[in-house]
This record gives sequence, C-alpha cells and structure tokens, in this order.
Amino acid sequence: MGRPPRHDADRLLDAAADLVAESGPRNVTVAAVARTAGAPSGSVYHRFPGLPALLAALWVRTVERFQEGLYDALRLDPPCRAVIAASRHTLVWSREHPRDARILLYSPADFDEPNWPPETRERLRAANRRVLAEVRALGGRLGLDTPEGLERLYQIVADLPLAVARRHLSTSRTIPEYAETMLVANLEALLAGDPTAS
Repeated sequence: MGRPPRHDADRLLDAAADLVAESGPRNVTVAAVARTAGAPSGSVYHRFPGLPALLAALWVRTVERFQEGLYDALRLDPPCRAVIAASRHTLVWSREHPRDARILLYSPADFDEPNWPPETRERLRAANRRVLAEVRALGGRLGLDTPEGLERLYQIVADLPLAVARRHLSTSRTIPEYAETMLVANLEALLAGDPTAS
C-alpha cells in the first residue's frame, strides 16, 4: 500500500483558504499557496493546471460545504421549521467555519471565474441549480410558488442571513450568538403573522 500524497489537493486548498481569509483572493498565488502549505510549487501544479483552476476548486469546494447543511434544512417539516432552519444555517455555519465563510464574502468574479475550467463552472452551476430546486420545493409547500413568493422566500432564507453574516464577518472574526437569536425571533414573528407560512 503506497503512502498518501504529502501535499494533497485539500491541503493546498486549505492553504489558499488561509490566504483568502487573511488578505483576500487577489493575494493568492501559486507561490504563496506552496509557501503556506510548506510544499514545492510543483506540487501545486501537479494537482491544479494553474491558478484559475485552484481558485475555481477553492470556490466550489466552499460553496458545496456550505450547501450540504442547507439541503437538510430546506427539507424539514413543517415547512415553517424549514424556513427557520435554512435561515439559521448561514449564521451557524459561518460561526463554525469562519475561514470558509470569509471566502463566501467575495464572488466568483473575485476568484477569476472567466478563466475557470469548464467542468468546474458546470459543477458550480449544478450545485446552484440544486439549491434553487430545493427552495422552489419549499415554496410550493408554503404556497409561495409564484415568482413574487419565491423571491420573498429566497430573501428570507438566503439574502437576509447572508447580509447579517457579512456585516459581522467584515468587522470581526466571529458572529455573535445573539445575532442568530435575533434573526430567528424576527423570522418567527414574520411567520406568525403570515397565514401562508403555517
């Protein structure tokens, strides 16, 4: 049985994630990733054909890690519980994974999206389509299956929690638990006054 590779892809992506969390994606270079991982530059090029492929892999890995728990939340019953759980997920996940959460403060364009490998772009599109399908399914369960209803639901489960997370992560290293408590209280009050949400 052979030895596992010393500088595997995840370790190199972890080094890139550290660099993004410290100083943003513009300062991620192959040399910086190699230095941070304690690896030769050749190890980076062995795993990734170039910097755009590395940045693409980092973005998609982070998105997929975030979305994993979101799927479970969106499928909970009753549907109003799914709304709360999906909204909380952004803050809980961001608190538990602050380095990765800082990556999602940026956009794919900040990670050189125009130069990503086509297969990685398709992987991201597939992941995002899956989330939209789950949100639409929840909207149907809530009776919010019109374009306006789905927009309202997406704002509640995605835009609002992301705005709260972004505000705290951009000014400090952690998201306070009271931010989550307040978000849930506000959503519960909203749902309690909406007959379509029960």
